Formats: sequence, C-alpha cells, structure tokens
Amino acid sequence: MKLIISLGQMKVLRGQPEANLERVREWTHEAAKRGSSLVLFPELWHSGYDLEHRERYAARVGEGIFSRVSELARERSIAIGGSLIEEREGGFYNSFPLFDAEGRCLAVYSKTHLFSLMNEVKWLTPGGGFVMADAPWGPTGLSICYDIRFPEVYRRYAFGGARMVLVVAEWPVRRIEHWKTLLLSRAIENQMFIAACNCLGEFGKEKFGGCSAIVDPWGRYAVESGDKEGLFTAEIDLDSIEKTRRQFPFFKDSRRDLY
Repeated sequence: MKLIISLGQMKVLRGQPEANLERVREWTHEAAKRGSSLVLFPELWHSGYDLEHRERYAARVGEGIFSRVSELARERSIAIGGSLIEEREGGFYNSFPLFDAEGRCLAVYSKTHLFSLMNEVKWLTPGGGFVMADAPWGPTGLSICYDIRFPEVYRRYAFGGARMVLVVAEWPVRRIEHWKTLLLSRAIENQMFIAACNCLGEFGKEKFGGCSAIVDPWGRYAVESGDKEGLFTAEIDLDSIEKTRRQFPFFKDSRRDLY
C-alpha cells in the first residue's frame, strides 16, 4: 500500500494561536493538493511552549481547537495529526489527536513521559498509557517528543502490530543529533516506518531544530527536512515492512521470555 505523507515543519509562534492555526490551514490545503493522505504538525503547534498559560488554549476533545482541526480535516479530506493542550477531569494534558479524512477522531494519545528538564510536570498531567490508532493505512502508534528516548514504547507498538509510529516534537537544535539518531534507531530496531515532525522557533534561550523526517524500516530517509521551514512530502510503501521482516527476520530470535 502506497501512502503520501506531508510534514508541516513550521515556526511555532508562542502565544499566537490564530497565527499558528492560519499556517496549519494553509499547509493542510497544500498537502491535500499534493495528494497526501496525512499531514503532521509539531508538538503544541497551536500555542507553542506557553504552558504557564495553558488554560488559554486548552479544550476538551470535540470542542475548541480540537473541533476546528476536525472540521479542517473534513473540509480538505485529509488526516491531520499534531499535539494540543487538552483539558480533562481537572487536569491539562499534552495530547495528540489523530483525525481521519472525514474529521473523525481515531485516537488521542496523552504524553506519558513529561520532560523534567523543562519542568513539564509543573504544568501538565502525564498520560496513563500508549495508544494505537486503527488508521485507514493500518495500525499506527502515536508518540510525542521525549517519548523517542524510551525504546520500550516503540517495541510495544511493534509487538502490538503497528506498521508506523508518528512522532510530533519540540526538539532543541542543541540536541538535534540525538533526535536524528533516535529516529533512525526506532525505525531500524522495530522494522517499521517512523514519521516525525519537529518545529522551528525559539522559547527563551531554547532554539528548536527542525530535521523532520520519514524513515523506512531499513533506516533510510524517505524525506528529511533540514532546518528550513516548509511542507515536506514523501510517498512510502507500507508493504515494504513485511518484505523487510521476511528478509531480515530478527523478531523471531527475540527472547521475550527474558525481557
């Protein structure tokens, strides 16, 4: 099965949700014109890293910004992913909804690994589990930024039948080599596609590094964005996952009885 994916590597404007949404609207339209079935945007693309004012941007799933993105997906007949601030049960979550081309919410994943170095736990509630979406192109895992440092997450998705894992991030330029290496590693060690969208822009002294990418099961780039703003698009062949696993069937040698 062939699938066209676009990555919207945007400069997220902190505290300017309408300007960010307008960029997402423009690029969603362009991604649809390119024939993409899915467009990804970065972590917290709507608000930027303005967590101390999280209540300004937060909404319940099905309301507010979640509803507006659902409507956009339906208008342009394209699946849309990217994380937003969700309000739920008195808490605030960094949540990644995946909407299909009819605007239906296929799944919502809330970030489980909060980044202690930026004191995320002060502002956010951690999610309670990992989520795989039953997408039109097949089972798809959802993850956010810091999760990429925890290989257990991606192995769990792989053993659960995921053909691809989506990653949305605000990853800094000073650790961008880690980002690139970890994306390749997660794809190779699980023989799956990784589609990852990072942002550009600045927060205080932190500068975000881009380098969004789609990596195939052999660790080869289908597309890699570098550090320029733009919409990056590639076609992938999901059938290559099974082919790769037949050619190099290391999963059958896994000692799951020991770990």
